[in-house]
Amino acid sequence: MIHKSQQSSSTAVLPDDWESKCKEILSRYWGFDSFRGIQTDIINSIARGRDTLGLMPTGGGKSITFQVPALLKEGVCVVITPLTALMKDQVISLRKRGIKATAVHSDMSHNEILTALDNCVFGAIKILYVSPERLSTPLFQTKFRHMKVSFITVDEAHCISQWGYDFRPSYLHIADVRKIHPEIPVLALTATATPYVIEDIQERLGFSEHCVFKMSFERKNLSYVVRDVMDKYDELFHILQCVEGSAVVYVRSRRKSKELADMLCSHGFSATYYNAGIDAPVKDDRQKAWLTDEVRIIVATNAFGMGIDKPDVRIVIHFDCPDSVEAYFQEAGRAGRDGKKAYAVLLWNDGDRRKLNKRIADNFPEKDYIKDVYEHLAYYYQIAVGDGYNMSFEFSLGKFCAIYNYYPLHVDSALKILTRAGYIDYSEEQDNSSRVLFTVNRDDLYRLKNNSEAEDKIIVVMLRKYGGIFCDYRFIDESFIAHETGLSRHEVYLALKQLALKNIISYIPGKCTPIIRFCQRREDVRNMIISQEVYEKRKKQYCKRLDAMFFYATAKGICRNRILLDYFGERSTHDCGMCDICLNRNNEIVNEKTLKNAQSEILALLADGKKHYLTELKGIKLPTELIDAALKDLLNDEILFMDEGLIFKA
Repeated sequence: MIHKSQQSSSTAVLPDDWESKCKEILSRYWGFDSFRGIQTDIINSIARGRDTLGLMPTGGGKSITFQVPALLKEGVCVVITPLTALMKDQVISLRKRGIKATAVHSDMSHNEILTALDNCVFGAIKILYVSPERLSTPLFQTKFRHMKVSFITVDEAHCISQWGYDFRPSYLHIADVRKIHPEIPVLALTATATPYVIEDIQERLGFSEHCVFKMSFERKNLSYVVRDVMDKYDELFHILQCVEGSAVVYVRSRRKSKELADMLCSHGFSATYYNAGIDAPVKDDRQKAWLTDEVRIIVATNAFGMGIDKPDVRIVIHFDCPDSVEAYFQEAGRAGRDGKKAYAVLLWNDGDRRKLNKRIADNFPEKDYIKDVYEHLAYYYQIAVGDGYNMSFEFSLGKFCAIYNYYPLHVDSALKILTRAGYIDYSEEQDNSSRVLFTVNRDDLYRLKNNSEAEDKIIVVMLRKYGGIFCDYRFIDESFIAHETGLSRHEVYLALKQLALKNIISYIPGKCTPIIRFCQRREDVRNMIISQEVYEKRKKQYCKRLDAMFFYATAKGICRNRILLDYFGERSTHDCGMCDICLNRNNEIVNEKTLKNAQSEILALLADGKKHYLTELKGIKLPTELIDAALKDLLNDEILFMDEGLIFKA
């Protein structure tokens, strides 16, 4: 943690032409004439050297707030973000715009990382993306000391808070790099944070003073709906038939994502599925098919969505209930980014309440169980007490559970708690890049004549980009090769497989492999400490988040939008008028008014004191159902009477 006394609370004065320069950069590189919402406030604040926290809902334009000042300020802007795929996409996008950007992550070789960091030291890079895990490495910290840094940006800043819904221990390394350049300001950005988490983010990042800019979380074009139904499948089909346009359906498990997508296809819908277990090229193809509207519906786990910018999503449906309002709000917020009417629908029934309650035990197994997992983990890797410091291993959850007769979900939770306790570092989805080695020499390669055009293009790019590829395996990036060749990532994947079949290359496709690193020497379980901060307090906080989700899903008579805004500390003085609660209330008011109007019409007809035939009521220009309901009430209240088909007043 940085002590606040290390940072200056004074702010720099911006040049007179600062605002015009920012707009010029915005127009030149992004084609926009003006900034949106609080973008200007955030840019000016970080430019003055102030530690700044920006809260901007999904689709609010967070990237602009650090990319624009990064181009105007001297030095490199270091952007800390957790997703390797998002880093790669951002770097490719910035380079297309002519902006000097690079990234450092675990998929790169040592030489590639060294080159990228040296370019930053020499001033050849304006924006450097780095994963939080990389911050603690000696190489990064050594190079970072010699960089001229303009400011540090922390994306998904809620991950640094142990009380947030998505805490990641690797984010705590940010405090270490701040100590290297304590005078450099930090810009923290997040789309979801409660008031408590907002304070915790600033404390953990060592803000010199409280400085928060916050956009309203209200989405005036988004209708929040909860459907309490027995049969979720029928309701899902009904909703997708009634609401046209692009759709996302969120589920909890990988298995269900496939099953539900197959079921939708069997009912005539255009659908595919997406989860973390799918190979990267297939993910890219499915994502692209959905983004380009070749496929209307994507059924996905929460692995889908971050960094996805599709403005015309008309509906987001949660088939399974998330375990926090933060997660729900962020995922639901991917609908209607174009400002047009969109829907966020949560399908709910009594089964969800039981499932959410069960997640408490799933996420927080007993401490003795956690210690037992730790001990078996040491047996698994044959690590003796006192050994194992900083050793890393690939981890197969399925194999481990099969050997020791564990349930995977509970082991996964135990490993996360052991990570928070500091005993291990458990990276669930370590994305290992693909590797290629040429198995023919360079001269033989040039004599080959039966390759396709795509294969030849790929060979040229690999020869130009990846040195030493004839001597040893080199990490490659299929997305980069696709960009350079003009092919799709899947076409690159198929061509590489074909080159491997021809024995021209040896190709090892990338895979997502969990990694476990022992952060300290193996401890005797009798001496292990799992503190209250790591276990009891986090469990209590988790239960509070579940209660908040229960309240949102089951509330009667309270505007859904108001519930969400209140959760994030934003007070609203009005109902949204478009959620299911508001619409039901409005329908009740309309029905009451129209019913009284119909009663008045009937009484006016009978104002002459005579008896009238029921058929005369057809002359009143109102719906028959409404006339029938009005007449029924008048008869029940004995204001009117009926005798042999005639009605009359008392």
